[in-house]
Amino acid sequence: MPRPKKVLFLAGDQWRAEALGSMGHPLVETPRLDRLAAEGTLFRRHFTQASPCGPARACLLTGTYLMTNRAVRNGTPLDRRFTNLALEARKAGLTPYLFGYTDTAADPRGRPAADPELQGYEGVLPGMEVGCRLDEDLRPWRAQLEARGYGPLPADHLALFEPADGRPGGPAFYRAEDSLTAFLADRVIDCLRANADRGWLIYVSFWHPHPPLRAPEPWHRRYAPADSPPPAAAPDPALHPFQAYCLGKDQRPDYYLGQAVAGRPLDAALVAQIRASYYGLIGETDHHIGRLLDVLEETGQTEDTLVVSTVDHGELLGDHGLLGKESFLDPAFHIPLILRVPGEPRPGGRVEAFTEAVDLLPTVLDWLGRPLPGQCDGRSLLPLTRGPAPADWRQAAFWEFDFREPVTGAAEAALGLPSEACNLAVLRGARFKYVHFAGLPPLLFDLAEDPFETRDLAGAPAQRERRLAMAEALLAHRQRHAEQGLARLMVGESGVSGPLESA
Repeated sequence: MPRPKKVLFLAGDQWRAEALGSMGHPLVETPRLDRLAAEGTLFRRHFTQASPCGPARACLLTGTYLMTNRAVRNGTPLDRRFTNLALEARKAGLTPYLFGYTDTAADPRGRPAADPELQGYEGVLPGMEVGCRLDEDLRPWRAQLEARGYGPLPADHLALFEPADGRPGGPAFYRAEDSLTAFLADRVIDCLRANADRGWLIYVSFWHPHPPLRAPEPWHRRYAPADSPPPAAAPDPALHPFQAYCLGKDQRPDYYLGQAVAGRPLDAALVAQIRASYYGLIGETDHHIGRLLDVLEETGQTEDTLVVSTVDHGELLGDHGLLGKESFLDPAFHIPLILRVPGEPRPGGRVEAFTEAVDLLPTVLDWLGRPLPGQCDGRSLLPLTRGPAPADWRQAAFWEFDFREPVTGAAEAALGLPSEACNLAVLRGARFKYVHFAGLPPLLFDLAEDPFETRDLAGAPAQRERRLAMAEALLAHRQRHAEQGLARLMVGESGVSGPLESA
């Protein structure tokens, strides 16, 4: 009888693509992920489809672009008609377990108003078996901390990240073995050991390096602020109205460091501390990912397990004077991806072709031998782990960002736009990057001459034809990926013709 297949899907949060040793970062050390890359394939031009967390994960877990699933903001419901990674895993006979969160806002249609799943946006992806659910209150971890003598602790989850010594850049008050990342890894390890003889898909959503950026020792002192590479570009409010709007918002450095500090503009020393703390948490997460991979080996499951290591979106980390991920800039959308496929034909491969988050559901289903749902906008990456990219592979990455504020109307008021015009779409090629706004002027960057996106060429007469060509290419891309749904079917005298299951 064949051994059951398994999928370990590691999904960090707010992790820049560059912040891996295998990507050549000058400071960050990620030995366990570097080893995974050496045993598998590193995708150097991998991009997410949306931001922030909820929209990014909706795209990742359904294999659909934002323009298709329309889960545009944290709290926007994910239409229940879409299948997803968990439901498709079940069709393959795998039990899908969730450790962490998927930030899936439930479809409210047909639900009573008092349904607990409608009281927040941190719902569980339909089909998931909950191994350990970590909503923003971090209740299970708080309970363990109290049981280990740290309590009683306040109900506010931010209090769990207050510095031990009162300094904004100080270490966490708990030991490394009691950290949030250690806690979640321990729960996953229990599941790995208990299900060694079964087929499973384990989706692990590590909180960090999402802020607050509070690491325990020794990770807190792993990197000195003075050694952190400086932000890539200075803020320029004259660049574009959208940039000016972003710079005018409070960057919330207090949220990053867990203590009240000045909010605008970002102080250089403050950014250096934020970066050092961020890198320390990456090091800690890398360590615990290594623990999971070690247990796979110890329990004889490595040769049966497809390992996917990626994140939801990136982090600006002070670039352009901004923190967070709500932007069009590359650091917010360029993210890590490593695949380790059992029987990898060419371990240590490096893929330079453009890949996207929507490719991961097709990749998992390809490996499981399952058909691809008709909703999917991506393609399997397995051919790229075996050889050169197919001749018809994409030549650019596509992503979207919807910056409407439906509750406060802040973006609408600041930019003088209706909500439906508060969005942008990006076509990012090897050299040129085009940003199209629904209600604002476009942007064009020459990344070869201006890698940090500081000089807009959209209005340059010499670039008029290029801007037009990229706008046409963006429009064509959207048309090719318009939702197919029932469009593949025909109803006639002989009944329904076409791939009914894919609809």
